[in-house]
Amino acid sequence: EHPREMIDKSQYGESYKLLPPASYKLTYTTKENRGVYSFCMCPGGHVVNASSEEGMLAVNGMSYHDRDSENANSALIVTVTPEDYIPYGTSDMPKELYGVSFQRELEKRAYLAGDGKIPVQLFKDYKEHKVSDTFGEITPCMKGHYTFGDVRGIFPDFIGDTIEEGITAFGRKIKGYDRDDAIISGVESRSSSPVRILRNDDFESDFSGIYPCGEGAGYAGGITSAAID
Repeated sequence: EHPREMIDKSQYGESYKLLPPASYKLTYTTKENRGVYSFCMCPGGHVVNASSEEGMLAVNGMSYHDRDSENANSALIVTVTPEDYIPYGTSDMPKELYGVSFQRELEKRAYLAGDGKIPVQLFKDYKEHKVSDTFGEITPCMKGHYTFGDVRGIFPDFIGDTIEEGITAFGRKIKGYDRDDAIISGVESRSSSPVRILRNDDFESDFSGIYPCGEGAGYAGGITSAAID
């Protein structure tokens, strides 16, 4: 999360007050050749608790119609390969589901990091691997309880380090993106589905009465297309 005004001014210049809240899209490839990019950017938005399983925590972003909250937010997505999540699979599951096991492990760690609340950490403390104890000039705009926690500790090193390098690089594109008091929360562990649950002409799956649809089922690539499906 960053101040909405900071993002608006960076994108529009001094005329920012005459224009609607600004969005951005950022991409970067690290020294290790791993990609990191912004995803689901919310101008004047909120971070929300989007958990769906007991003992696990996942977050997402949203904006109301007026996009008038004090903060802008975006998820940061890191490239993950099958080789990365093989250690998280178990012998009793097909290898195609190892990635799901990895996702659930991240959500368990996020739950523990905030004791069930959304864990938040200032970027300065994220880089120093320590739990924050006070906010700077930015206060979270969140739906759901939050608390200071070790967000960096949720991730294996290859993700944690990539996020740090990516945010630092993005600071060279948007002034202040890498400011010490930028707020990081976790974990957004879900994006567009890489697989599709098959359905027939009546939109029904092989299991009678089950109608897979939208982004998670592999038939959409965003909020609008998921709603249409």
